[in-house]
Amino acid sequence: MRLNIVALVVLAILTTSTASVVAAERPNVIVFIADDVSWNDYGCYGNTAARTPHIDALAAGGIRFDRAYLTASSCSPSRSSIITGRYPHNNGQGAELHKPISGHIPWFPELLRESGYYTALSGKHHMTSTAQRPVPFDDVSGGKTKDNSGGHANWLSVTQERPKDKPFFFWFAAYDAHRGWDADKQWDASQYGPMHNPEDVVVPPFLIDDEQTRSDLASYYNEVTRFDHYIGQTINELKSQGVYENTLLLVLADNGRPFPRSKTRLHDSGMKTALVAHWPKGIRQVGPSNSLVSVIDLAPTILSAADCNIPATMQGVSMTPLFEDASATIRQYAFSEHNWHDYEAHGRSVRHGDYLLLKNFRTDQPWQGPADSVRSPSHASLLAKQGTNSLNAAQQDVFLAPRPAIEIYNITDDPHQLQNLADTAAVASIQAELTQVLDRWMDETGDSVPLKIRPDTFDRTTGKPLPAAERDETGAITPGEDRHADKINASGPR
Repeated sequence: MRLNIVALVVLAILTTSTASVVAAERPNVIVFIADDVSWNDYGCYGNTAARTPHIDALAAGGIRFDRAYLTASSCSPSRSSIITGRYPHNNGQGAELHKPISGHIPWFPELLRESGYYTALSGKHHMTSTAQRPVPFDDVSGGKTKDNSGGHANWLSVTQERPKDKPFFFWFAAYDAHRGWDADKQWDASQYGPMHNPEDVVVPPFLIDDEQTRSDLASYYNEVTRFDHYIGQTINELKSQGVYENTLLLVLADNGRPFPRSKTRLHDSGMKTALVAHWPKGIRQVGPSNSLVSVIDLAPTILSAADCNIPATMQGVSMTPLFEDASATIRQYAFSEHNWHDYEAHGRSVRHGDYLLLKNFRTDQPWQGPADSVRSPSHASLLAKQGTNSLNAAQQDVFLAPRPAIEIYNITDDPHQLQNLADTAAVASIQAELTQVLDRWMDETGDSVPLKIRPDTFDRTTGKPLPAAERDETGAITPGEDRHADKINASGPR
């Protein structure tokens, strides 16, 4: 009897010891997600004015993805897509801003939690479910204090106070750089350095290069730098705890900068994201990667790295082969959506090789950007120039209506997508091919173009809310709702 007890004790010790080793080998994971930051507003992506030394260092020691794309350039649909590994229209009502994800769809943090991870969200949440379900995070905090409303005020304490006997996953979500520029009012030069000089900012060709636009961009850069600072603070804490080497760090944003022709756009200025992956123990080949990736690939990547099963609901594909060989190919196509965000809209796009093809199903209205952008000083400058008929073609595109039903761009030759090549002989074959691929993706994933979708809720010129009487949503449905797309797991072409 005594021998049996001893044997059981020894077995228990060995089992516990083995479990501890396995837990120690599983990587910790942190997703740092910015709010409304374009891909080319980081130093490591070529911006000469925005200061992002900590993100730049992660890129230098990890992988900088140069062809990473969002599925939506809109806050909650983008975040919901990332956390489920599904396209926006396959998340049910979550295809549109402020709408919930269908309740039966798993979120990857809850799968990590079920497998033994400690999970925490600090900062901007903006993801909801139609069902009463267990919260996928052990800890949720808004990440705001009296002197810091940027969403990152608790990142350090969450990292310090975590249980030390479990691997951890943190969703660290800043409010930077959402308007209205609270970093300016809360600036601490001892932490962040000097504010950005308006004379130094990079003005894209679709904005007016004047004093108020430059000042607007400088304030935006301040938010980007503050986001970078708290990433650096978290990194220092990871190093002090001795867990930095086995922590997978991912840095990205939910959509492009909150300026005209960026946020909500299907073009790169809205839909392309900076994506940096850093994991000393897990990434074998560091440096830039030109491999095409979609943010729906992040969920299966994280689950794969954590040795968790990837559920059938996830339409993305794991990026872990790129950790071994940054030049590997995991997908041929990246698809994106433009659904309701303050204004009625329905557009779809596909990226492949050097080309971007867009289809617009609401051509009668402009793609001027969300209401907060319409209320911005930068938009006001465009309006003033429009009144004098002195906008160039790139700037006039903000107000263009009707818009083309088809747009196609060579994104290598035309990085700002200013020259629409649709229906030209030079791209006839690629246009036909990508149109067919996009139509196939819409069909296989259950996408649809409803007769009625949510109407405008803001004035397109002033950005002010429209009276309730002018916002009749009766009979409106979300894309894919009529085809029960939230029950469809097919990924379409990849």
